[in-house]
Amino acid sequence: MESGRYPDFVRTTYLQMFGRPSASPRPLPADAAVIQAHQPTVSFYRYLYNTIGEKWQWWNRRQLTDEELVAIIHHPHVEVQVLYAYGVPAGYAELDRRDFPDIELAYFGLMGEFVGRGYGLPFLQWTIHKAWDYRPQRLWVHTCNLDHPNALNVYQKAGFEIYDTTQEPT
Repeated sequence: MESGRYPDFVRTTYLQMFGRPSASPRPLPADAAVIQAHQPTVSFYRYLYNTIGEKWQWWNRRQLTDEELVAIIHHPHVEVQVLYAYGVPAGYAELDRRDFPDIELAYFGLMGEFVGRGYGLPFLQWTIHKAWDYRPQRLWVHTCNLDHPNALNVYQKAGFEIYDTTQEPT
């Protein structure tokens, strides 16, 4: 979608899975590593969220005060996994276990410079396997038509199945 142009509606697609995928995750590229950001600073989290999400119209966390954001990202059942490539942040995933036995993949994205370079699917598969280490009953995620045009396909390729869609005017 062109910057500054909004569709007439936002279609949100909800996906879920009920078991760990049988296939092993693809290996991350050799230059990549995932490191959990334990109680990330607000400025670092906002850097990840804003840099990754700006193009895709992520706004929910932008409207939170620092205190409201800390209450989420420092919660013991919320974890922020940061993908690094060549020593710099390349993406992040946020797993929310506050409604266990369900786990939500609340946020997942790559920095623009790393999109289309072989990081997305391996990082998503790594994140999915990390979530299943907690032995939830269900792992779920949502995406919308404002996200990367291939997001829905990548989630499905990783094993998620659609269970609901909603549509709201913008």
